[in-house]
Amino acid sequence: MRRAIGPAATLLIGSATGVFGQTAVQEVTVTAKAPSSQSLLDRKVYAVTQNLQSQTGTAADVLNEVPSISVDADGNPSVRGDPNVTILIDGKPSAEFAGATRGLSLQQMSASDIARIEVLTNPPAQYKAEGSGGVINIITRRSHQAGLSGGAQLNVGNHRRYNLNANLAYNAGKLALTVAVGLRQDTRERQIPTDRLAIDPVSGQRVQSRETFDEHVRRHTPSFKLGLDYQLDANETVGVLVSSRELYGGARFFDQQDFSGPPMAAPTSIATRHSDGHEWNISSGEAIHFNQKLWRPDETLSLAFQRSVTRERERYVYADASTLPPAPPAFSDLRPNLDLVKLEFGADYDLPLPQGREIKLGYDLEDDRNGFDNIGDFIDPITRQPTIDPGVTNHFRYHQQVSAGYGQYEQSLRKWRLQAGVRVEATKVSSLQITGDVAGGRRELAAYPSLHLERDVGPESRVSISLGRRVTRPDPEALNPFIDRQNIFNLRAGNAALLPQDTWLYELGYESKWKSLTYAAKAYYRFDRDSVTSVTQVVSADVVLTTQANLPKSKSGGVEFSAGGKLLTNLSFNLSGNAFHSQIDARALGAPGLESTTGIDLKASLDYRPTAADTAQVSFSRTSARLTPQGSIAAINLVNIGYRRLLRPDLALVVTLSDALNGQRFRRFTATPQLHDDYLRYQVGQIAYVGLTYTFGGQKKPRPAAFDYDQ
Repeated sequence: MRRAIGPAATLLIGSATGVFGQTAVQEVTVTAKAPSSQSLLDRKVYAVTQNLQSQTGTAADVLNEVPSISVDADGNPSVRGDPNVTILIDGKPSAEFAGATRGLSLQQMSASDIARIEVLTNPPAQYKAEGSGGVINIITRRSHQAGLSGGAQLNVGNHRRYNLNANLAYNAGKLALTVAVGLRQDTRERQIPTDRLAIDPVSGQRVQSRETFDEHVRRHTPSFKLGLDYQLDANETVGVLVSSRELYGGARFFDQQDFSGPPMAAPTSIATRHSDGHEWNISSGEAIHFNQKLWRPDETLSLAFQRSVTRERERYVYADASTLPPAPPAFSDLRPNLDLVKLEFGADYDLPLPQGREIKLGYDLEDDRNGFDNIGDFIDPITRQPTIDPGVTNHFRYHQQVSAGYGQYEQSLRKWRLQAGVRVEATKVSSLQITGDVAGGRRELAAYPSLHLERDVGPESRVSISLGRRVTRPDPEALNPFIDRQNIFNLRAGNAALLPQDTWLYELGYESKWKSLTYAAKAYYRFDRDSVTSVTQVVSADVVLTTQANLPKSKSGGVEFSAGGKLLTNLSFNLSGNAFHSQIDARALGAPGLESTTGIDLKASLDYRPTAADTAQVSFSRTSARLTPQGSIAAINLVNIGYRRLLRPDLALVVTLSDALNGQRFRRFTATPQLHDDYLRYQVGQIAYVGLTYTFGGQKKPRPAAFDYDQ
């Protein structure tokens, strides 16, 4: 008997009958409903196709529904509160989801392309050691139905939002072909009020200021993906993948107002800024892979090469006015440009052995090249002629090469399962601030061990233990020391002296099942050295500068827990959370001593199916307050609602409402002897969609009525 794990399980049952010395084999195919989550030795896997947000939303929306993961208003994910997460697509890195643009990319990727999410808080050696928060592996949908199949979705939302997706798959003989296209229009409005009380470093007087920032963005995003796999013979398979996602027509404008003066008195300074802007972004990728079966059963060699590119072009025109003290208007523009090219080659060898043993060996080479070019001009108010502004114009280059080899050993012995490995990474980094001719760089060689051990302690229970080492290399933009002046009252700059963060993680877990209820708990402890944090300092009466710095050490620990199952025949639930305690040593940054915080992150959802054709879902998530070296970040509460009606077997109506209580609010408090700052950034209004989903084709074998594997 063989069992394949996927969206459905297939059982092949052989029955032998002696007929003139021959054996007749009868095959029975049973299609069963896959569980919403699976716990494997080194990861947790979540199927998201039944989540109604996946029918209308983006990858960021779906990730926010997954236990352990939180997503902020800008689309940036974190695991257990740690934003240093590596995002993979089908197990491979992509320039689209690296660096400062990954949050935007997740907000543009259609959730309907996603089949499941893998969360690896302590990844094995075959994965990159990058990212103290672990790995989020997004597995895209692929049809395995024979013949021609596909589907289409059309969703229309409020404020002229819409998205359209269509996919087509063809599987016949040695050929498997997949084509997917999409178009999304999104509208966002963000408001950012900031209240500040600072000590002017020049006069020594206290100054109170308030800044309001109202931003409107409209984005159009077409996407395309083509995948092809061809079986050359019984032992060789080759495949190619081409993808592209473009953001165009990205109109972006904002209005900013600033008031400042003595506390509890009339303002002595009033200024406004208006900006009309345009943003353009394209992410594309090409990949080829080759799989070779070798001499022993299931012994394979896999070779893969891929190239991914992200290019960003923006243009903003500013009009600045000061009414107090009176001053003539000033005009300027800024053109930020980003180019990221990522090349990766991988070779993986897999050797299954008798008695449940397996050996994996591999080599990876990653080459990243980043180019940042910011060009700004003063614009003459009369002639409208531009003049280069040296205060905002700069050019920065970054090149990183990571050469890695790994070895991994797995064994299953009765009630025990073991996975142990080590990954060795050699890193070479060089950077050049062309403006000023400032060069930098570093070389590193380090080993990253990992261990996973699991044991059955009953028919439906098991315990697990794991440990591992991770690294978080500074983002290229965080190393650029040039000051970013897009917001003239909130300046930002990188730090060329940043060090990589070193992390050790230890986990102890328990999982069990009782009747229809599944529950689990996992205790974890993490120790970080040289973790990167943001530091804000006062530059003038109403201007601050935020840069990056390393903390000597920090600790965190807690317990993740989850439970799920049926409350009634047609009502099921899922509950998960993370009770945590963290401690940071910020004395090197001016803090009086060690600082710590305790909190609980929660996620809960209900799935109600009153009839075979109707599904209603509601979900709630709370991200607890977090500690920073200079203050704290407030909690975030979200509520999502969805309804699905099956109109006929191949057509469904879906209605969703995201952030029903308007709780997507990022609030940061800063409290130092020189500065008290209350910063709030929030999305204005809920996002509602109404849509239709249509599927067709595929050769399906009927399931015998006597079999029911839905449980």
